[in-house]
Amino acid sequence: MKIVLTINGERREAEVEPRLTLADLLRDQLRLTGTHLGCEHGVCGACTVIVDGAPVRGCLTLAVQSDGCTITTVEGLGTPNALSPLQAAFKRCHALQCGFCTPGILMTLHALFGSEPDATEERIKEALGGHACRCTGYLPIVEAACAAQPAYQDGADVAR
Repeated sequence: MKIVLTINGERREAEVEPRLTLADLLRDQLRLTGTHLGCEHGVCGACTVIVDGAPVRGCLTLAVQSDGCTITTVEGLGTPNALSPLQAAFKRCHALQCGFCTPGILMTLHALFGSEPDATEERIKEALGGHACRCTGYLPIVEAACAAQPAYQDGADVAR
């Protein structure tokens, strides 16, 4: 099937099998390898991307379901020379170690602050509940989220 998507602001077309997941499309066909595959059951959160403003598990979403949608991946948040506020805060707060879970966490927080820029720390923790991180203990992640939050509250364009 032919599908058309807008990914990180760029219109993309792809030929996909009906059973292909969005995560596999992003990684294997479109070479956007920042989206990680962990459990492939929707439990770990590593494959989280934003589809039409909402965080979704790329391993549970079929690529054909995303036809006509706007998708943001971690590659759409910033660049190595111009990190997004969340990426910069994660770096500053040492909120990543191995980095495997980080893209999914960043996408969840980006979506949360996009819809709830005044989210409480408790709400931030709740949003992170669907992510498995074995390295950081989550405290630096919450600290980084709180540090980045003012950029979203100011209404700045926080994604490139």
